[in-house]
Amino acid sequence: MSATLAPRVVVVSRPSELDELLVRHGTRAAAEHFLRQRGRDLDEATARHEALQRALTAVDAAIPADWRRGRVDRADLPRFLFGPEDVVVAVGQDGLVANLAKYLDGQPIVGVDPEPGRNAGVLVRFRPAAVGPVLRAAAAGAADLRRLTMVAARLDDGQEIHGLNEVYAGHATHQSARYRLVTARGREERQSSSGVVVGTGTGATGWIRSIKAHRPPGAGQPTREGLPHPDEPCLSWFVREAWASPATGTDLADGVLRAGEELRLVCESERLVVFADGLESDRLTLTWGQQVAIGLSDRRLHLVAGG
Repeated sequence: MSATLAPRVVVVSRPSELDELLVRHGTRAAAEHFLRQRGRDLDEATARHEALQRALTAVDAAIPADWRRGRVDRADLPRFLFGPEDVVVAVGQDGLVANLAKYLDGQPIVGVDPEPGRNAGVLVRFRPAAVGPVLRAAAAGAADLRRLTMVAARLDDGQEIHGLNEVYAGHATHQSARYRLVTARGREERQSSSGVVVGTGTGATGWIRSIKAHRPPGAGQPTREGLPHPDEPCLSWFVREAWASPATGTDLADGVLRAGEELRLVCESERLVVFADGLESDRLTLTWGQQVAIGLSDRRLHLVAGG
């Protein structure tokens, strides 16, 4: 970090449900009517909005007055330039940290939970009132960090994308995608499926576990208890709903990827997409004959675990 620059704290959040309702319906009365028709009350959305605003205010107050600061909405992340000296604060649910991961390269990230007890709190570990000392420790390089494994997808034209939870490759509408799958050991199979998901240990508590829970054990599939840990350099991959036909198979359905190993998909349809951590708007596109290689990322997310 440059000795001439004060640290910069970049606070990241996303609109509350109330914000989104007002954008969609224009007024509180219209939003309230919309929710009432669905058996809900605006009071809940209002309370959650106010909790988020209190958390953002507390974080803003915890930043030293002589430090630089920035604010960015989740939707603007693809256009925001993070600096190497930044300390990043995510105020929201665990998923916000995952959304951030692909845009960072070594910056420490502090997860702040605006609603303790409502969120899982796996990645957003701190309450708003506890942020001040954590920021100082992170800026000084003295914070306790967890270096979480990430997954990367690289196209043969040089484009790449990184994710904290998982990477999805398949049809944009999750309809049948046709491709040739090549495992790290060189086994190949033409497939038609609703896509391939490659996940980290952090993602093993979400989509990966859900996919795994609904299928019988496969030859290469890790046991449920054997899914990788968040900081373990290992990935698990699963094919979703593969369809057997005279031209396509279902034998290569799941497996693991370790350091130096990749899973490759060669596009055999008009268009496939690749995106990370559920952000389909920020995606890569493959056309016929292009291929994507998915494996361990050379980045790790530096999650602040303590001050």
